Amino acid sequence: MHALNLALLQWLAAGAQPTPWVLMCARTLALGGSWLCAAVALATLWRRPDDRAYLVAVALLAGLASMLSHAIALRLNVPRPFAQGLVPAYITHAVNGSLPSTHASVMFTVALAFLARSGLRAIGVPLLVLAAATGWGRVYTGVHFPFDIAAGLLLAGTLVGALGTAQWLTHRAAVRAATRATASAWRPS
Repeated sequence: MHALNLALLQWLAAGAQPTPWVLMCARTLALGGSWLCAAVALATLWRRPDDRAYLVAVALLAGLASMLSHAIALRLNVPRPFAQGLVPAYITHAVNGSLPSTHASVMFTVALAFLARSGLRAIGVPLLVLAAATGWGRVYTGVHFPFDIAAGLLLAGTLVGALGTAQWLTHRAAVRAATRATASAWRPS
């Protein structure tokens, strides 16, 4: 697995002589992609009052993704590619654990949560593309391995799956309670 991660890094990273316009795009995505994702989520919160409760839950889930990602990265302490001298860093970054990528964890959490809700899917698709592009930008600029991004996606999928399961269980319990209440209301005394 490590050999595959290194091979993908060598294929995707900028290397010593990057193409200037590609580097500019990668840096812009690596540094600004998360802000654009947050802006889209906030605009959606503002414009979709019927989805506000769900979007607040998504924001809380994104916060949890950030905390879990930081905790896992601290525990695993996988050095970043530039810190290992494998590729140059084209953006400034602390030399701390890289697996999983917090940017990927949070952005994929938001994107997958939007995709999980039928009324938000049209926004979720571009958010998913933005999350993937930001992940590429962070690999290209030397601050992440490809598997760091994949681990962020895995963490996000797990969290969004847990949210979906919790919603399903809550809905199921509410339907059962309503069915029991209706049945008892119609029973003759």
